[in-house]
Amino acid sequence: MSTKQTNTYVFYGFPSSLYSAKVRSYLIKQQIDFVERTCGDPRYLQGVVPQIGRVIAPVLETPDGELVQDTTYIIDFLEERETPRHPAYPTTPRQLAVSHALNLFGSEGLLRPAMHYRWNVDGGNSEFIEGEFKRTLATGMPPEMQAEVFRYFAGAMRAQMAQSGCAPTDGPRIEAVYKEFLELLDTHLQSSPYLLGGVPTIADYALIGPLRAHLGRDPMPSQLMKTTAPWVYRWVERMYMPSHDAGEYLDYPEELFAGDAIPPTLQALLKFAGEETTAETVAQVAFLDDWLAEHPEISEGDVLQYEMDARFIGTVTTPYRGGTLETGVLPYRLLQVQRLQDAVEAIDPARAAEVREEFGEWGLAPLLEARPRRRMEREANREVWGGEQEAWVPGGVAGLAV
Repeated sequence: MSTKQTNTYVFYGFPSSLYSAKVRSYLIKQQIDFVERTCGDPRYLQGVVPQIGRVIAPVLETPDGELVQDTTYIIDFLEERETPRHPAYPTTPRQLAVSHALNLFGSEGLLRPAMHYRWNVDGGNSEFIEGEFKRTLATGMPPEMQAEVFRYFAGAMRAQMAQSGCAPTDGPRIEAVYKEFLELLDTHLQSSPYLLGGVPTIADYALIGPLRAHLGRDPMPSQLMKTTAPWVYRWVERMYMPSHDAGEYLDYPEELFAGDAIPPTLQALLKFAGEETTAETVAQVAFLDDWLAEHPEISEGDVLQYEMDARFIGTVTTPYRGGTLETGVLPYRLLQVQRLQDAVEAIDPARAAEVREEFGEWGLAPLLEARPRRRMEREANREVWGGEQEAWVPGGVAGLAV
């Protein structure tokens, strides 16, 4: 067996998968040798699913056969195991905290436009998505079985969409907010090839998920992006190139913004992220704390139930863009909130105070404090409840300004 084959990872995902797009981009940009197989491949269904214990994407299989699941944890695993060309996590405090905040926003805050434009808007989307799902989730199956697989997954995705605040009646509001986001990101990318300068970070990998898999490939939203936000579309292309691919920026150095800087255009994007995610996320944390109080039988190490058709444990209603927004409570979001909090708490106290002050200016400060009475951890590719901690939820959650 050649050295190349020995060092090759196997990546199980599919092109229209939001979270697959995040990991795939990382593998490409870091020039890590991998082969991709679909989740309809018999090797996934017969070999991976029994070990992981659920049908989920993406999954990374290492050259020695170890399986790693979950986008963020796959990236963390590779950051430790490989020698990344450009580490995903900045080493300076402001940029590190911002990259974690944008990781949360990209993973959770962009679900609404991603799901809305895929499942509520046609414009050529319907036939495209049906074909995508049949080819990659029912690979090689007879047509009638492919149709059955598509109906199942489409139904599950539509149920998840409803829990993401994507009721068809919310369409005009979602589309207006998404166009605002595209304008902000397009303006920022006119001055730098990536979110934090000349190299991608976890912030870029988080945003590429929805902006590539859903909003940059599905026919209708990809056309919207090309015609209204060309710098964003070029960034989407760039995130799938192993090279710097930034000729239009002339000799832009492959390094982060100097001096731990967060330029005004990125600050404007962070304020937008605060409006989109803070109230909803804090309300979900508060719900989780109440839910844990009602379930004293839960112990450290207990595995969270996680089924495609039963991922949410309740709903919360929060103020949103002059109205209200009802969303499902997904416990997994707590992991991303904790990562942000842990990163800031590990910073030198004086610098951490500066970061907290800036997060307040961007409407993100409550994300640094809100926590339920138990942590959440990952063990053996599953979410488990962690140890007890002091709960804290900002007062007047329902009245958070958005």
